Amino acid sequence: MKFGKLESINGVDFSLPPDHSRNLATVVSTADQPPLSVYSGGTMWNIREWRGKWYPEKTPIKNFGQAYCKLFNTIELNATHYKIYPPETILKWKAWADADFKFCPKFPNLISHYRQFNNCEGLTDEFLHAVSHFEENLGPCFLQLPERISTKQAEKIQRYLTSLPRDIAVHIEFRHQSWFSDDPAALDTWLLMEDLGIGSVITDTAGRRDALHMRLTTDTLILRFGGNELDPSDFTRLNDWHERITSWHSSGLRAVYLWMHQPNSILSPETCQFFDKLFTPQEE
Repeated sequence: MKFGKLESINGVDFSLPPDHSRNLATVVSTADQPPLSVYSGGTMWNIREWRGKWYPEKTPIKNFGQAYCKLFNTIELNATHYKIYPPETILKWKAWADADFKFCPKFPNLISHYRQFNNCEGLTDEFLHAVSHFEENLGPCFLQLPERISTKQAEKIQRYLTSLPRDIAVHIEFRHQSWFSDDPAALDTWLLMEDLGIGSVITDTAGRRDALHMRLTTDTLILRFGGNELDPSDFTRLNDWHERITSWHSSGLRAVYLWMHQPNSILSPETCQFFDKLFTPQEE
């Protein structure tokens, strides 16, 4: 994740800010809160350096996808950002995974970055139809706004979000600073997300601490985590996230997706395993 990447993290305050005042505002917690569903993974499976360490030694490249689905239980599926794959390909990927694995497809950049939500009804329908073939393996779809889209285009973003079907979970990542301000257009958009059941993405990266907005509009957290090659701060930050997520679970949070971004993805398994263990009950 290049967004917010710094050459040096010296002096960065990685502490988590307080919860937003409307965090989980529309979520109802219950006395018998179900266990938290925890998903963690990376952004790609074709990592040669994992062969022999995380994948079996002789795994052929064509089988890296199957090996990935045994190592993790989710993926930030960036491949769909660059191409709308046919249902046949989606079904092939689905066949690699167990029932509890979740593919989280990223909306095509033709929609978000090139057409910038203009005249993209057909593309949206094509994308959503294709990914629906993941069936029970479909996790939240991920809509990333380019950094240049500010609240000046809020009405267009609101129209697009309103047009999306309600039977597919969608989360949105804002990048322009104006979305994290008191701009009335930003406030209206966040409230609309609550009404529509559209989730937010929280991005924890060194150079853009404003994107750590700590606002949940649904009962599912998507956390895009920018690591720093197993620097001690990576593990301190994940411990802090464990404490915050545990608090949110008691307030109604049902699921968390951690999408780990380490340089070149090589060290993502180490940090994902550390995160998973934080949520694993310890035997007495």
